Amino acid sequence: MTIACLESLTFGLGHLVRAAETLGERLTLLTRDRDYYSYELQRLPADALDVVVTDTFNVEGLTDLLHRTPGLRGLISSTDTWTLVGAELAERLGLPGLDPAVLRLTRDKAAVRNRLHDAGLTRGRAVEATGADLGDVLVKEVGLPAVLKDTAGTGSQNVWLVRDEPELDAALAEAAGRQMKGRLFAEAYFSGPVYSAETLTWAGRTRLLGVSSRLMSPEPYFREEITAFPVAFPEARRAVVERWLGEVLAAIGYTDRFAHLEFVLTAGGPEVVEINPRIGGALVGEGMCRALGVNVYEAMVEAALGRRPRLLDAGLPGGPAVAFVLGYPAAPGVFTEVAGLERLSDMPGSPAWYPVRSVGDRIEHLADSRGYAGIVYAEAETAELATHHAVAAANALRVLTEPFPRTGNGGG
Repeated sequence: MTIACLESLTFGLGHLVRAAETLGERLTLLTRDRDYYSYELQRLPADALDVVVTDTFNVEGLTDLLHRTPGLRGLISSTDTWTLVGAELAERLGLPGLDPAVLRLTRDKAAVRNRLHDAGLTRGRAVEATGADLGDVLVKEVGLPAVLKDTAGTGSQNVWLVRDEPELDAALAEAAGRQMKGRLFAEAYFSGPVYSAETLTWAGRTRLLGVSSRLMSPEPYFREEITAFPVAFPEARRAVVERWLGEVLAAIGYTDRFAHLEFVLTAGGPEVVEINPRIGGALVGEGMCRALGVNVYEAMVEAALGRRPRLLDAGLPGGPAVAFVLGYPAAPGVFTEVAGLERLSDMPGSPAWYPVRSVGDRIEHLADSRGYAGIVYAEAETAELATHHAVAAANALRVLTEPFPRTGNGGG
């Protein structure tokens, strides 16, 4: 029997393959670029899964391909970019899946904000306007500071913090020159530490598996830099957060599967940043498997089969707390190497480097997650200590680039 996976996050494919095997299924990865998964594929037996290279945005072609896939029983779509493609495919093929309307809602950050506001779960509404009116409407209806962002953005791209009118003018000018995946909108800026909740929901019941810290770059950017799991919330606060998360997911009709909810703990309580209908990216899934002591990807496969995931009720044996640091170069350029990797073996926390970029790749953007070349991972008894280990290891490394080659014929 076959489970099809429509692309995947950078890491976690190995866990997914093993989860499918445990449940008596074989995984077929549909991808535009096999090389994107080279790190994971190199660590799996050659026959561990089937890899089909195809245009993963072509719904008609994918429908035909999957119709011809023997024993197809489920479809996994765990990335923001392919969420809606996956939803349409599952509906066309009659496979288990969340209501496509709910998935479309999660991909519209402005609509989510307003749905939560209507439910009394956020203090601010999203504001949309066109042309020169947006600045005036934003100041009047949202106030400053505020955030401008793409309704369908990913990876902290096309996000601007505006704290005064000069920053607003500059952000609007820059946004006018950007290609948006959705629409430009504005919302209130909620100040406080950022976290992400890693949840699993089935039939409307939500289990909080843990909370990850999200240490960010200094304002005005929203570049993610350090993550640790699980954050040690006092039990009373954790219970409040879990109830609130269940209410948030219920408000948008999210009844089943993993979710990755970024939120800010403000002085007035938690505020949603965004809701992602998937497991966490980067090394969040890896960290959950290690810290919880179970392969959480088995729940992903079970959900794809239409079964209630056992993880909802399972005891969690636990393991080490984990942390990771995203490795950015000091300057844009062509990625050449990571200096200092040989030092990791002598450092505490079993640190390891997980590559994202290959030598020769161009790194052009350092203000958001497009700029990191890899991830430094470490462990310890608590998330706090794991963070110290990961930061110490990351500080021993340097992500090196060389200037982009000059173009043109030059002069003399």
